[in-house]
Formats: sequence, C-alpha cells, structure tokens
Amino acid sequence: MSVRNQEPNSLWNHFADLNAVPRPSKKEERVIEFMMNFGRELNLETIKDEIGNVIIKKPASPGMENRKKVILQSHLDMVHQKNGDTVFDFDNEGIKMRVQGDWIDAQGTTLGADNGIGVATIMATLSSNEIQHPALEAFFTIDEETGMTGAKEMDGSLFSGDILLNLDTEDDDELSIGCAGGIDTNTSYTCESIKAPKEYSFLQIDIKGLLGGHSGMDIDSGRGNANKWMARILWNISRKSNLLIGTFDGGGLRNAIPREAKSIIAVPTAELKNVQAELEQQSKVLRTEYHTIEPNVLITLSAAENMPEVITENDTKKILNTLCSVHNGVFRMSPDIAELVETSSSLARVLIENKEFITQSLQRSSVESTKDEIAMTIRCTFENMGCVVSQTGDYPGWQPNPNSDILAIMEQLYEDLYNEDPQVKACHAGLECGILGKHLPNVDMISFGPNIRAAHSPDEKVQISSVQKFWNFYLETLKKTPFK
Repeated sequence: MSVRNQEPNSLWNHFADLNAVPRPSKKEERVIEFMMNFGRELNLETIKDEIGNVIIKKPASPGMENRKKVILQSHLDMVHQKNGDTVFDFDNEGIKMRVQGDWIDAQGTTLGADNGIGVATIMATLSSNEIQHPALEAFFTIDEETGMTGAKEMDGSLFSGDILLNLDTEDDDELSIGCAGGIDTNTSYTCESIKAPKEYSFLQIDIKGLLGGHSGMDIDSGRGNANKWMARILWNISRKSNLLIGTFDGGGLRNAIPREAKSIIAVPTAELKNVQAELEQQSKVLRTEYHTIEPNVLITLSAAENMPEVITENDTKKILNTLCSVHNGVFRMSPDIAELVETSSSLARVLIENKEFITQSLQRSSVESTKDEIAMTIRCTFENMGCVVSQTGDYPGWQPNPNSDILAIMEQLYEDLYNEDPQVKACHAGLECGILGKHLPNVDMISFGPNIRAAHSPDEKVQISSVQKFWNFYLETLKKTPFK
C-alpha cells in the first residue's frame, strides 16, 4: 500500500506532495514557491516575509468566529542525509517513501517527517472545507535545522493570533511547554612552543568508543565527554612526569557530546614506564566510574613520531588546568518541572595544533538569566588563562508556563480521548518556540506531534497509527479553542 492511501488521506497526500520538493536548509527557494502557490490556489491571503517565511491566513469556519485566533507553525526545511551506499540526488529527486507495516520511512535517506508531517497537517487544514477551526495564521518557517533563521528574522507585526501550536514534537503522548535557548562559546589562545628535548619520547593517547549523543537531550545521562577524559588523564600524568603537549584533537559537532579524542605528548624517556602505569591506573578508574554507562570505551597508548616543537611546560599547565576546571554537564535542574535540565554546558571541541589552542562549547538554558550565568562561567574560566573568547549564536529559551490556558485544555482533552494523562514536558534542546515567543510575547504556545524516530538520519521513520492519533487530537484541539 502506498503512502497516499494511508489515513488521514489528505494529510498523507500533502506530505507526499511536499516530499517531492527538495528542501534542504539554506536552499528552500523551491519549497517556498511551492507553499506560495499552494496558498494562492486556495485563494487565501498568502505572504512571503523578507527572510522567506510563508504565512497563509484563513478565516474561521462558520460558528467559530468568536474563538481565539490560532497560529499553526512548522518549518519547511529538512535535514538531507543518506547512507553511504545510497545513490540519491537531493537537489533533483523527491524522497522515495515506503510503507513498512505501521511505519513509513525512506529508501536510504532521511524521510523529512521532521517537520514535514507538521507542514502537511497545516496544509490539510487550510485546504479543507469540513474542519472546524478558529481564524488561522499558518506560519511556515525556513532554516530551522541550521540556525533557526526564519524564526529569528520573522516579522511579529504580521500576526494577530492569541495561541500558537507548534507541530514539531516527536512523541504523541507529550505536550511540550518549554525548551532551552543556547549560546556558543569559542575560545583561542596562541601557545608558546619549544623544541622537544632530546631526552624526551613521544606518545599518542587515544580515547574511543564513548556513546556521545545530543549535548542537550543526553546531557543528564552521565555519559563520558572525551575532551574532559583526556584532560583528566593528561593532568594526572603531568603530576608525576614532566608532560608536554604536542597535539590535542577531541570532539567534532558543536551540539554533540564528544565520543573520541586523541593527543600526542612528549615525556622523559626515562619515565615511560611510569607514564604507562599512570595511564593504566587512570583508565581503570574511569572504566570503574562509568562501567554501567560506557562499557565500550577504549583507551590506548602507543608510540608516536617525534614532533619538531611542543607546547611549553607553562602553557601545558595552563591548558590542562583550564580544561579540567571548565564546567561540563548539568549546571542547574529546573525547580519547576521534575527531572528537567534547566541549564548545562558541553565542551564540544578541543584542538591544539600549530601552536593554537582552540575550544568550542555550547551553553543551554530555558531561563535567560541562568544561560547568561553559565556563559559567564565558561567565559571567565578561559579568560583566566588569557584566551580570547567570543560568544555567538545566542537564541532564547522558552520558559515553561505550567499555568497556560491552552495546556489546561489539551491536558483535559487528551485524558478524555485516551483515558490517561499526557506527558507534560520541556526539552533541553532548541525549539523555534523560544525565538517565536520573543517576537510574540503575549502568545500562549504549546508543541506536540506524532511518533517520529531517528530524525536527522537515514533511519528516520514516522508511525502511521500515531499520525492518526495526533490528527484526531489536533482536530479536537481546534474545536476546543477558547472563546475570545
């Protein structure tokens, strides 16, 4: 059975139409045109703002004119990723979808259910003459996946809605009422170097096999950070042997917990056995501390080729002291929502090469003041050793409002429909709602959606039965929109 034959039929057909249009982040021109044509063909007021977001406005259905106006919001872009052995041209081909039992996925590529199901839901609403709904402002943003540019650059004056429904959550029993904002901290320091002493030998230390994960959603899991592990190991070796750093290369993506790190060091040849013994001791300690979480970690020591220069003893000490002291992990738990991380920092990237010491870290918080505090903490730590610090990419969080009117309505509605309570949560990651709230300060917001798994990967899939559940819940929510 094809995707277009699934129920709700209108939603799936709009999803299939959308997935025929290439729509990577930063290259949304075709999907913007697609949405503009869609709105015009319905004879609805259709606007493209200066950044490229599309807004389509629809009057209330008969009898719903006295309800509060609702903004329906989803993002147009998707992550384009494919398996290494998959032949596919994202610039010119539509996503090849397939039905696998109760799930829909793509053949070796990302599916685009994030956030295509949300977009298709809104399209099905706009094109219907049967759905009961208040006055609607459909808001399709661009570039959510790589910078939230559409949300950041939106024109709040184009909207008059009272409630915003963001359709970008990936568990159908969850109502999201908050998210973290973030800021990047980038540091640099030019090290002093010396020729490696003749009586020194070079060694390479490798850390591999850590779980890694999302530096927001997984930050409270207790997983190891390869950069912090390497700094800890080197610091302990340096306490017993005169260690000089040659290179340090750990982590990668700014929003991922580092899984691997490697370092080349120089130590007195006469102390090689002591260094090996200390490494074995530190490895044992770390494996014991993390035995339930990181069972597959591998820490190795091997001979390395001589380097012409290494970092001086003084700067080596400065670097290791700084890396060991910089905060990493949970900074504060939310006092309002149980088990929610409010504020955190992740040391995502450490690089020492060609005399340059560079780091990148990401601070997150749902509360602006504590985001400022953790960003200050990280800045001060690196400035204390003389680093040049720049903080960029600042975006606001969405502070949870447990007293939200639309939340109360949807909680009761969910209980009535499914005879159980929904999971009211906030996530320690970025959603557009935080930025949207800055532009629409008086709008009551909530985020929800169907079950989507492995988003951003070629394993991405969406559950058919969950989409049906989400759709019914969504329709009932529109019907129950509060009166003006």
